[in-house]
Amino acid sequence: MNTLLKFLGTIAAVLLTVNIVPGLHADGGWLTIVLVALVWSVITMIIKPVLTILTLPITLITFGLFSFVLNALLFWAMELVVPGFSIDGFLAALFGALVLSLLSWLIQKVF
Repeated sequence: MNTLLKFLGTIAAVLLTVNIVPGLHADGGWLTIVLVALVWSVITMIIKPVLTILTLPITLITFGLFSFVLNALLFWAMELVVPGFSIDGFLAALFGALVLSLLSWLIQKVF
């Protein structure tokens, strides 16, 4: 039940992020939003921890700022995986990843 609530929170965060951040487009409707939430959940659970460990030296050198770049690149990679989801550029991916992370955290703290 807890996992389902977290996933529903992620869906809500994705929906809000697509509507807030200019440059993010979900052309397929609800199915695209659900797929983005699913792919983002898989990325943050499996791929991101591995890449965080691999990029630890550059993250330490940049005092943690590279973690924002890593999040943006992973968010931008979703464009390749999810049909109907498009991002206009790196800045849109950076702001989208930041807003999505903050909204997901906020929604999960509220519930």
